[in-house]
Amino acid sequence: MKILVTGGAGYIGSHTVHQLIEDGHDVVVYDNLSKGHRAAVSDQALFIQGDLRDGTLLAEVLQSHHIEAVVHFAADSLVGESMTQPSKYYHNNVVATLSLLDTMRECKVDKIVFSSTAAVYGQPEECPIREDMPTRPTNVYGRTKLVIEGMLADFSMAYGLKYVSLRYFNAAGALVGGQIGEDHAPESHLLPLILQTALGQRSDIRIYGTDYDTEDGTCIRDYIHVIDLADAHVKALGHLTTGGQSRVYNLGSENGFSVRQVIEETKNVTGVDFAVVEDGRRAGDPGVLIASSAKIRSELGWIPRQSDLRGIIASAWQWHKSHPNGYDK
Repeated sequence: MKILVTGGAGYIGSHTVHQLIEDGHDVVVYDNLSKGHRAAVSDQALFIQGDLRDGTLLAEVLQSHHIEAVVHFAADSLVGESMTQPSKYYHNNVVATLSLLDTMRECKVDKIVFSSTAAVYGQPEECPIREDMPTRPTNVYGRTKLVIEGMLADFSMAYGLKYVSLRYFNAAGALVGGQIGEDHAPESHLLPLILQTALGQRSDIRIYGTDYDTEDGTCIRDYIHVIDLADAHVKALGHLTTGGQSRVYNLGSENGFSVRQVIEETKNVTGVDFAVVEDGRRAGDPGVLIASSAKIRSELGWIPRQSDLRGIIASAWQWHKSHPNGYDK
């Protein structure tokens, strides 16, 4: 198939591009490079620099390359920034996606896999979290993703769009071999911050909150290997292209690991001892977030095969060691 991947120069997008090519698809990456990296894009994909709100360019790309489906990653995703700059997030996430959907309709492209987030749930009432649980996002980032999910449902009902929305939990790890990996500026994810500490780029790693109602007092999160996420996108695409109906799925390993466990396992994997500083809780951090991925396992046969904690850390460590300054060597 001929697939357009928006935001394909980003972390999860670039790994999904790799997986799509491995599976024999023709891929066009469309990215404005505001956060992504040109070096992350496979040489086997066609790269086009552009903004989703440029409907003329986007329509030309969809038509000239005979695009059959879209995998949509392009978005701003920093929770803290979303709270201080909501206008930016509504423009870059919601308005840009509306432009994409309108252009797809104009060009008669009727299939899309959407990169959503577990942030749509907010503070869950129970774990593991299922897709039918209440969606009450506590930050602007999560609200923009939930608005987009509503847009997809409305376009499906009115115009026949077929979609799969994938709600991620904590993406981590890197492509085995170390060719591509995680490089954000600023970095806000736990594992890369720990690995930067192991590399001596940070003086310490901080634990925010040690008094949660968990076994060791620190937050518990569900980590999913980025390659397993990529595989889910490929399976979702296959579901749509074989006539499957629109769906919403969680993506998680169904295993929870505490902040302390991730730190200690990172020390084991890297062989580096580093300073750990305990600090107070951050506002809005739930104690436990674990996904139920039973629905996608049952319906699409997706199994997270690489999402053991040690393997996730080892693959990420390989990337960070070989790219200590990210893509900017």
